[in-house]
Amino acid sequence: MIHLEAAEDGFVVSIDGRRALCHSMRAPLFEMGSAEPSVRQRKGGYAIRQKNRSRVKAKAWKQVSARDDFIDIEFENLVRMTVRETSGSLRVTFSRYDQAFNRFLLRLPATAGESVFGCGEQYSRLDLKGSRVPLWSEEQGVGRGHDLITLLADLWGGAGGNWHTTYFGQPSFVTSERAWVHVDTTAYCVFDFKRPKTTILSCWAIPDEITLGFAADAPSAVGALSAVVGRQPALPSWTWEGAWLGVQGGSDDIAGKLSAAKAAGVKVGALWVQDWCGKRVTSFGKQLQWNWSFDRSLYPKLPDDIASLRREGIRFLGYINPFLSIEGDMYAEASKAGYCVKRADGSDYLVTVTTFPAAMVDLWNPDAFAWIKRVIRREMLDIGMAGWMADFGEYLPADAVLHGGRDPLLAHNEYPVLWAKANAEAVREAGKQGEAAFFLRSGWAGSSRHTPSFWAGDQLVDWSRTDGLPSVIPAALSLGFSGSGVWHSDIGGYTTVAWVKRSRECLMRWTELAAFTPIMRTHEGNRPESNAQFWSDPAMLAHFARMSAVWTGLAPYHADTMADYASNGVPAIRHTWLHYEDEPGLRRLSYQYLYGRDLLVAPVTKPGKNLSDAYLPADHWVHLWTSREFRGGDVTIEAPLGYPPVFYRADSPWASLFESLRRSVRKL
Repeated sequence: MIHLEAAEDGFVVSIDGRRALCHSMRAPLFEMGSAEPSVRQRKGGYAIRQKNRSRVKAKAWKQVSARDDFIDIEFENLVRMTVRETSGSLRVTFSRYDQAFNRFLLRLPATAGESVFGCGEQYSRLDLKGSRVPLWSEEQGVGRGHDLITLLADLWGGAGGNWHTTYFGQPSFVTSERAWVHVDTTAYCVFDFKRPKTTILSCWAIPDEITLGFAADAPSAVGALSAVVGRQPALPSWTWEGAWLGVQGGSDDIAGKLSAAKAAGVKVGALWVQDWCGKRVTSFGKQLQWNWSFDRSLYPKLPDDIASLRREGIRFLGYINPFLSIEGDMYAEASKAGYCVKRADGSDYLVTVTTFPAAMVDLWNPDAFAWIKRVIRREMLDIGMAGWMADFGEYLPADAVLHGGRDPLLAHNEYPVLWAKANAEAVREAGKQGEAAFFLRSGWAGSSRHTPSFWAGDQLVDWSRTDGLPSVIPAALSLGFSGSGVWHSDIGGYTTVAWVKRSRECLMRWTELAAFTPIMRTHEGNRPESNAQFWSDPAMLAHFARMSAVWTGLAPYHADTMADYASNGVPAIRHTWLHYEDEPGLRRLSYQYLYGRDLLVAPVTKPGKNLSDAYLPADHWVHLWTSREFRGGDVTIEAPLGYPPVFYRADSPWASLFESLRRSVRKL
């Protein structure tokens, strides 16, 4: 029940005895105002500023009406605020304000010493308390640190990124006090958690709604947030039949790689062939022709090959994004029909991606939206594809001209949501729902409603904390705190630049991490010839075969973990603290996780380590590979290649499955 308590110069709104909104003349609940944007784009990165800012603080107030689940408050000459209780949470909306206002700032009570998690996919900082977090969908950046690689990437094209740059920002968070907040807006936001007792949320628009609530425990808080933003549709049951091999190079090349993998005992469930549409070689590496039909020179009999693979029990997965290569016939068709994002002069807006320009489909144009869905159905699903990478989505220019006059500053973060929706509707309209699986890197609030899986995007193929193997762990955990429960990463990373090349050890350790995630998928990278690959030598093939057997052996556990997310909203890859809330020290751990309720995974994230450290919460744990038992605390464990630090709860209903893996999977 909502309760409003008037104070000498303000009020406090509480729900079930917890303070939610506090207002006083000295510390106003919110401000409204206006400003002019200044947004500079360099490829997929953005410099976002504002000028000529004005603001008005909410001050004098009066209660207009109230019920047990409803309060109306009028702020003199400014706005009406309505607070409603729905299913134990508060929903706050604003009306009767000057439409010239395009800036909003809200102050919420916070707790000193709390932890804050979420804000979408965050690669560098998991606990955001003490940080100021900009939220905008963009390239994550290359390097993302204070190092030479980041500097070189910035000099090359402003591509270095910052600690907070992310493909998937989301204006939502969960705290260690079991509070959760979601701001319903597509505008640029900055969430400021620097102050001990106040959280400041600012947006470049008046939010449609702000939802906040308090839960009895941390899993319930995450579950409540996931119900608001939308839970992901289920992965198809074939997902865990075998690893998804990222291969390319033409029909003969992929057949050879598949043959080598099968001969080595690799469990193969799918081939992910990104160059099905043709290749483009640039100074950045091997890229693709963004003309969405199969390349007759590389794959002359692709529909027949897909059918042949399917008879072997192997699916074929492809690649698509919302760009169109300007050399292709699909661009000619889309441009003639007016389906592309425009410039102010009416010309198609050509965006430079790495080294070449491309047009973007205007997803606000209903005819263009229907057209790209037809392309997906006709060129991909109808020839037998079982899924694909739905790449990009974060490049919409802030000065674009869109169908219907949609404001590009508000459209930018909405674009990846529409891109996810287009893919989902294509699958549904083809009658393939529950059979086809696609995966995205970009997102905003609402993307999860449409997307079977997200993946971490383009990491460096190395060990760097800011952009390599370690960075994908906080990425998974933060996205899980944000309500998205199904996630994976490119095994081995993607980006090879300068001296950064994928080593055998890095690839193998990344493979070990992937064996305890919902999807196990490799990637050759942008420069395959410079990188170690799973087929590079017999030892690597044997290692990959072992880990693929572990992953497929966990199929019933994967399915149960997915069902838990569908029912309760608790992500597959979850922070250890979620189930051990009475151990506050766990909150500082960013590089280990629970996979489902019963597996604790502490991936090796540094080279040359055959001994590795983990922290086990107070419980009865069993080391997966030796059956040694532990009762919690700091543990140093043997971790040779092929035996990553993994523990299971002794009283898990899946204990017999875990023990059978130890006995049955081929040893190295």
